Amino acid sequence: MRAVTNLTVHGIGETTRELEPGEDATWVSVEQFEQVMDAVADRPDVRITFDDGNDSDVRIALPRLLERGLKAEFFVLAGLLGEPGRLDADGVRELLGKGMRVGSHGWRHRDWRTLTTAQAAEELEQAHEVLGELTGSPVSRVAIPFGSYDRRVLRRLRHAGVTRAYTSDGGRARPGSWLQARNSLRHDLDDSWIGGVLAGPSFGRRAGKLGMRLYKRVR
Repeated sequence: MRAVTNLTVHGIGETTRELEPGEDATWVSVEQFEQVMDAVADRPDVRITFDDGNDSDVRIALPRLLERGLKAEFFVLAGLLGEPGRLDADGVRELLGKGMRVGSHGWRHRDWRTLTTAQAAEELEQAHEVLGELTGSPVSRVAIPFGSYDRRVLRRLRHAGVTRAYTSDGGRARPGSWLQARNSLRHDLDDSWIGGVLAGPSFGRRAGKLGMRLYKRVR
């Protein structure tokens, strides 16, 4: 397999908590989620990931994934476990028990480019420890909040022993790459959006995305 398309789901259906500014742009309806899952059910070149640890991960997404025989990776905010509208420890265990994978989205959904030393310890050390204790195995894969990274963030991730880091850069990725671009589901997605994402960007857009990724890595 030369390339994969990574999809990111944030929240599904009616929210049970107050959303952060702009967060509603990546919150999709149950019907939209099902539409995307039906489109990728027979696509081994598509990976499904979830960010933010919303309770809709278990309440809505999990049964629909299982119905279609799909696996997914859920990136959880360790410092927000059990808060209203979020996954709790039992939810994380249920995901694992159903064959899903759990990784870290950090501690409290902060921009990793702006962390203090103390915040970096929470986001990249304490979060991994909490999730490791909960899952019973080391957590070494992360999804970068807001897709915000630079060379300092990448250096911190490598120092923390991260074995794979997912971004929000869009486009496709090489299956084994340490840094993995993803495509976020959006509130206005439709058949044309799904078709476009699964087909991959045009040559011109690929060049633009590659240029942006290179810029982020060196800035």
